[in-house]
Amino acid sequence: MTTTALVSGGKDSLYSAYLAETQGMPVDELLVLRPSDPDSLLFHTPNLSHVRLQAEAWGKRYREFAVEGTGEEEEAKALQTALENDRGTVIAGAIASSFQWARLHRVTFDLGRRLFTPLWRVDPEQVVREEIAAGLDIRMVHLAAEPLGRSLLGRRLDVPLLEEISRLSRELRKVNVAGEGGEYETLVVDAPFFAQRIEIDVGEREEGGGAFRLNIRTAHLVPKTTAALPPKVN
Repeated sequence: MTTTALVSGGKDSLYSAYLAETQGMPVDELLVLRPSDPDSLLFHTPNLSHVRLQAEAWGKRYREFAVEGTGEEEEAKALQTALENDRGTVIAGAIASSFQWARLHRVTFDLGRRLFTPLWRVDPEQVVREEIAAGLDIRMVHLAAEPLGRSLLGRRLDVPLLEEISRLSRELRKVNVAGEGGEYETLVVDAPFFAQRIEIDVGEREEGGGAFRLNIRTAHLVPKTTAALPPKVN
């Protein structure tokens, strides 16, 4: 029986895996579904390669599964194939996306696996505040909503930034402050349960279709006693 955490590198999936451990469900593996479609509806796509570093820093087994087909049904089939050889718990970071939750629930139910989604239907701002309070070092790596400008790219998501996003949502255009609607995506570079932290070596900014993305080209693990160096961003 394997406890599998579906992890994208972002804050919600990793925090959900951590919450599972605090509730007596030790995580055996971090599983990344790597879609061929950069606009996948079911899976996160930015900077997936660096989940391997998160797994190493946390002392977890890492597994990656390529999603060859495109479209909703093909992605759901790939998820089922990736999970079908075990009967343990599956952990996911869904907060408010009924589309995502319904497909995760259908696949895990069909496989006889328990689905654990500790953030489901929790207030989005509360979720982010809890993640920050838990000590996650969260970086903004993809922005795709009109109020969120390029200046936020690469910034650490802390309480002042969360409050800024909340203000922009109130005053300019409403967004889900946890990024659950795809407004932004993140990468966790450190956490209290990591033995080492991720240091970004080289990043490349990309802009297109009204979105801004920080593509992290290279990164490595360093001891937490080592002073952080600014990444080289092209």
